[in-house]
Amino acid sequence: MERGHDIVLFGATGYTGALTAEYLATNAPRELRWAVAGRDRDKLEALRAELAEIDPDRPLPDLLLADAGDAASIRNLAASARVVVTTVGPYSEYGEPLVAACAAEGTDYVDLCGEPAFVDRMYVRHHATAERTGARIVHACGFDSVPHDLGVLFTVGQLPEGVPLHVEGFVRARGTVSGGTLHSALGAFADPAGMLAAARERRALEGRPEGRRVRIDQRGRPRTRLARGWTVPLPTLDPQVVVRSAAASERYGPDFSYGHYAAFRRLASAAGAVGGAAGVMAAAQVPPLRERLGALRPSGAGATEEELANGWFTVHFAGSGGGRRVHTLVSGGEPGYAATSGMLAESALCLWQDELPPTSGQVTPATAMGESLIRRLPRAGVEFEVLRTFED
Repeated sequence: MERGHDIVLFGATGYTGALTAEYLATNAPRELRWAVAGRDRDKLEALRAELAEIDPDRPLPDLLLADAGDAASIRNLAASARVVVTTVGPYSEYGEPLVAACAAEGTDYVDLCGEPAFVDRMYVRHHATAERTGARIVHACGFDSVPHDLGVLFTVGQLPEGVPLHVEGFVRARGTVSGGTLHSALGAFADPAGMLAAARERRALEGRPEGRRVRIDQRGRPRTRLARGWTVPLPTLDPQVVVRSAAASERYGPDFSYGHYAAFRRLASAAGAVGGAAGVMAAAQVPPLRERLGALRPSGAGATEEELANGWFTVHFAGSGGGRRVHTLVSGGEPGYAATSGMLAESALCLWQDELPPTSGQVTPATAMGESLIRRLPRAGVEFEVLRTFED
């Protein structure tokens, strides 16, 4: 379908949005027809002036006015694009109108969402429409959950086919928690019953893969040589995304399981992380405390140049099955903003430009883009490596 723009970036004047716009202005093909969108024309024009300084010979993006609270403007935005990218969160507050519009218009959609309840509700409400129109709704295209989802896909590719497979991921990172991530987490912690209800509703509608089993491994692994330290389970969106990718592809074998962990060098650090997370979860139940925590890092708050330069992440994966074991690594730069904006931009470019498997509806990054996105991500500083293989 002919559209006025190949990619539209919504929320372009926010901190992460501006980084994503800068990435596109630096790395996208010159023939890309794109636009930056938001509700403040002055800010959009200021952003476009900054982008012009990157490469004066490169065509500048168009400007589109759109507001998450204005349904008509959101529908017009979706209708104008082949792919819509949004950094406007928390998604549980602002995200659904754009998902609904993209599903209705047959427009591909990518976001940075790490909110499990939102992802589940969007599946229940808009997956069927997107399947009918051909739209690909792809959540979690930043640090949540591209390194983990594609890292597992990469690891599974090193293992035999047609056999039970088990993969574990061990995450270590140094970076800045974005304001949007903090507010999203506080919102999720504040309504655990709603999160469980959304998950149950999705399970009832989605069903399970026929003749196969996929699951999240809930067993603890206190210490591992692979992660070189102590580990604690990470109950984030990431393992949910991984097992949904596994459910969609027989390449993950007849019986697939995945364990997802944070890794720490010292036991005290692991214990502190567990205690801190428990404290935040408890505080999120109390509205005044939740507001005070949210005020520590407002939505849209960014990182310093030093934090961007010094940040990093690694995810070590251990995979086994069919008599073989493999150790792989996904690594990249500062995860909260720098790597995330690159992964988001490359996801949008991949959906626009690459020959991909025929999919529609709400799908995961690995299902929608898979190997094509793995090949793209080194441009964003995200590397995939096989460190070692073993034959049992």
